[in-house]
Amino acid sequence: MKSRLNTRIEAQARQVLSDTGCLRVPVPVDLVAHRLGLRVEAGLLGEDVSGLLVVGEGKGIIGFNVTHAPVRQRFSIAHEIGHFVLHQKKASLFIDKTYMTYRRDQRSSSGEDLSEIQANQFAAALLMPEDLLSREIPAIGFDLADEAALEFLAQKFEVSRQSMSFRLANLGII
Repeated sequence: MKSRLNTRIEAQARQVLSDTGCLRVPVPVDLVAHRLGLRVEAGLLGEDVSGLLVVGEGKGIIGFNVTHAPVRQRFSIAHEIGHFVLHQKKASLFIDKTYMTYRRDQRSSSGEDLSEIQANQFAAALLMPEDLLSREIPAIGFDLADEAALEFLAQKFEVSRQSMSFRLANLGII
């Protein structure tokens, strides 16, 4: 059962996809960012940093780690979009009066920081929208025990098999 917060995050991700005209498989995450006024740049961020977001005056730059796998890069970009949509007004994350920053690193996936958990939930909802999953699953004849079907679905959405597995579990599909 989804909490009210999870339902709100799902709704916000759906709204972003609708507003940007990007509700399709796979979700064009770079285009979503661009249409939200965010610039996306690849960079060498160190092995333990997947992505970061710097925001000032309602605009932002997302950096992602060019050395990571493409599916991880997509998730990192979606995660940073989540911070932009969900958290950009939180004063506690300002570095100074003009800019704030978020980083996606090992801590963000540890499940300890609420804003990181929320950004991960948003990223999953953005990249694997429930509406699109519910259309694709019957089309491939998804079997809960079929690893090949899970892999096919993950490839189709351009996400990792682990991300797809978590998403399907969180939606109560598996």
